[in-house]
Amino acid sequence: MEHKEQDILIINKILQGDRLAFKELYNKYSKFYLLTCLRYVKTKEDAEDLVQESFVKIYKDLHQYDSSKSAFLSWSKRVVINTCLMFLRKKSVFNFMDNIVEMTNRFQMPSQAVENLNLQDLTKSIQALPKGYRTVFNMHVIDGYTHAEIADKLNISESTSKSQLFKAKKQLRINIDETELKFVGLYA
Repeated sequence: MEHKEQDILIINKILQGDRLAFKELYNKYSKFYLLTCLRYVKTKEDAEDLVQESFVKIYKDLHQYDSSKSAFLSWSKRVVINTCLMFLRKKSVFNFMDNIVEMTNRFQMPSQAVENLNLQDLTKSIQALPKGYRTVFNMHVIDGYTHAEIADKLNISESTSKSQLFKAKKQLRINIDETELKFVGLYA
């Protein structure tokens, strides 16, 4: 059975009051949601709390899910990302973002650094970014939001979103270069 069909079966059971079905849904997606949350927040504890909060929202709004419009994973991932953004907004992360004119430089990494970089190192490099940079980077590069959507969701200007992305990429280049130097034994 295909994932989408499996999800629809589980969702229908949940909507009919089957609590074990919700546990099945939780077990199926909780690790994925945790990884998503870890891209937005630095601590595992915050990420775990956000996963729990996301599942509460998913459960509460499950009746609104329309399988003809999107896959469950796409719909629920939006819930998780929005939960992370609300958490960050509560911490006033975006009140201090710069409003700088659009920057056009592209993110480029030396090919050897990419080859030597593993997922864990990349995740650590992303987590090391300041919250504003990390949030915009995740939303744009990984989750596919446009700068207009980011600006709307974070209550910032599009130019601020672009500026934060530029700065995030610049900082990632530095972090990745340091990782590359560590790999070849030239950086402590």
